[in-house]
Amino acid sequence: MKKLLLSMATLALLITACSDESKEAPLQEQQIDMSDFYVYTESSENLSSKSVNSNKNYTSCYTMEVLNKLLIENPGLEKKMYDIEFHTRKFINAKGKPTNPGGGNNGGSDTEEDIDVLPIDDGLGTVNIPVYFHIVLPNANDVTNSQIQSQMSVLNSDFNSSNTNQLPSGATNFVNDATTTNINFTLAGTYRYNNSTASWGTNNAVKAAYPPITPETHLNVWVCNIGGGILGYAQFPGGNSNTDGVVLLHSSLPGGSAAPYNLGRTATHEVGHYLNLRHIWGDGRCKQDDFVLDTPSSDGANYGCPSYPTINCKSTDMTMNYMDYTNDSCMYMFTDGQRNRMRALFTTGGARATMAGN
Repeated sequence: MKKLLLSMATLALLITACSDESKEAPLQEQQIDMSDFYVYTESSENLSSKSVNSNKNYTSCYTMEVLNKLLIENPGLEKKMYDIEFHTRKFINAKGKPTNPGGGNNGGSDTEEDIDVLPIDDGLGTVNIPVYFHIVLPNANDVTNSQIQSQMSVLNSDFNSSNTNQLPSGATNFVNDATTTNINFTLAGTYRYNNSTASWGTNNAVKAAYPPITPETHLNVWVCNIGGGILGYAQFPGGNSNTDGVVLLHSSLPGGSAAPYNLGRTATHEVGHYLNLRHIWGDGRCKQDDFVLDTPSSDGANYGCPSYPTINCKSTDMTMNYMDYTNDSCMYMFTDGQRNRMRALFTTGGARATMAGN
């Protein structure tokens, strides 16, 4: 009888333990707020330009339009991106706490409090990303080796310089936001293809013609004439490995003819997307976010070289952020929140963990 009672007690404990475990997992997930997550966005062309200096000869970035198309073609992509976002938020929530978490997004105005996000020590140290360039032009030698080296220098400088000395004198609350990412880029190889195609469009045709090389461990960059004045587009983490990478207009490289977008910042912007950053205005209006606490809300892209302060959505736009659409010479910072978001990709379970050897 004692053995029977002991067995029943043990069984009851096991059932209780299993029941408790089943309750814990959903509770942990509930702590990660995904209620604002979105994938489909409004076309950039439908968002009002907020500067008379907008250069209408060029469309700054076509990444979100490409994403909308890929989401329709691949129904499973949305779930993959949701999982990547969940991992990113779980990593940030576990390790990163803002020093001033109240009051909404970083505003720079009297109507919203500043949120200062701390850079997370993820234990990875410097992340080195090897880069393959694919030059696809009627004369592939039109893009010189020195231009490619200059582009690599711009990437490394932009991802590893806070440039707080360039901030306007009144932008004191952006000083603590400007950061270095500790992400480096090294040139792994350059491939040149003479191809007479006049324009490649944004349907990944150039990638199909010249597939990426080991995209699990390398960033692939195609340099070509995209067409339609489009400066570049990138693929977010989670997409097909056969199309993973960044496409750049050849004349956007340093020394190219696409002024005022010829200092190499198109590459910086598109690599930001490749590392899971949204546009600074969230590709919507004031109520749609870029998932970064220390970037202000905005209602659309900025162009040209806006004066400071440029106020929208009751906050001051961070027009100098690499993920806006301003001229190359007028963008010069990432934030700690953006840094943490990018580096989450390289942690164990992250979408680009293989690049960091995880």
